[in-house]
Amino acid sequence: MQNLRGSVSRRQLLGAFGATGGLALLNHAVAQENNPAAHVADSASTIRITGMKTHRVQSKVYLEMMTSAKITGWGEVSALVPTAAEELCKSLFELLDGENPTRIEHLWQKLYRAHRDIRGGPFMSHTLAGIDMALWDITGKLWGVPVYRLLGGPCRDKIRVYPTSKAHKVPPHGIYDHSGKPNEIERMVNAIKQTRERVGPDGTVMFDAHCAVPPATLIQLAAAVKPYEVLFFEEVAVPGNIEVFKRLKEQIAIPMATGERDHTIWEFIPYLHERCIDILQPDVAHCGGITQMRKIAILAEAYHVPLAPHCTTSPLGATASLSVGASIPFLLIHETAPGALQWGEQFMNRPWTVDDKTGYATLPEGPGLGVTIDVEKMTKIAADPNYKWKFPRVTLPDGSVADY
Repeated sequence: MQNLRGSVSRRQLLGAFGATGGLALLNHAVAQENNPAAHVADSASTIRITGMKTHRVQSKVYLEMMTSAKITGWGEVSALVPTAAEELCKSLFELLDGENPTRIEHLWQKLYRAHRDIRGGPFMSHTLAGIDMALWDITGKLWGVPVYRLLGGPCRDKIRVYPTSKAHKVPPHGIYDHSGKPNEIERMVNAIKQTRERVGPDGTVMFDAHCAVPPATLIQLAAAVKPYEVLFFEEVAVPGNIEVFKRLKEQIAIPMATGERDHTIWEFIPYLHERCIDILQPDVAHCGGITQMRKIAILAEAYHVPLAPHCTTSPLGATASLSVGASIPFLLIHETAPGALQWGEQFMNRPWTVDDKTGYATLPEGPGLGVTIDVEKMTKIAADPNYKWKFPRVTLPDGSVADY
């Protein structure tokens, strides 16, 4: 090609190959010479996934993904039957072996659409979320930047979180029947009032109905609470029937939030389309990972609906969620779970801190997710003979099964 450029005239090229072919050849030669990418070794083009280990640790499954570049990525699978989640991780590795881990979107689609009868749903979405975290972790480490830098960079300098001394969420304090009694309504109202007094007039109070307060009872509660006393009512109804959310929106003046049990963009978009939810609460470990949470945020932005991400994971999953939160413009507040964080800190670091007085967390530090796991310590916790995972059993006073 160099010989062609140096000794053959443009007219000779056109005569030899025809006007169209010669011009294309000449343009290609010049373009290659001036193309910076032609002179840069792309380390992301040759890296391959070489293996994956799963670590079942009490209620969690952690997956460790290895690559040909000796870079390891970690992911957290949460809120599933752990034995089933671990086996699904192992099965899905068949679709990852030998692939380029930086093709994150491609691999997400490959796994999600791999089997027409198991796409979507919690088992696929939660497991895929853990795998997705590991892929982003690897890619960030490969380029030496935090994951939020790969998502477009930070939209903020710090992230407002709860619980802190300035922001608290009130639990429902019970499982309620399909219409509330005066003492039950009063119990919830008093809990909200006490929390308001605790955080002050400039603090933030949220109420988590947790699907344990049925629609009729929630309407009764909303009538007894001043709309400005709470930032939002969370998990106002069991997901699945958008008409229930529309009915609540017609009756309740308090902003409503939901999303922790919804998966992928396809389950979130009805809330936006029907204009029945004011705040979306995707959980990065439930909705399909960093890849999906970012897309959900973009959809919500188009409707001017902010995110208040649900997050009850260890530092690994929480860092993945905060990484998305750092990169999106419409973020209201972000949940953390002190108990889950402390549990995980027994065998991993937490690359961000919270200022309890101001109520803000720092942006995660370090390449990738910035989390290092001590496998030896993790193995000891996993071997605890006193731990046994059990299904929750929640019932009403009459013995019937209740939502919670």
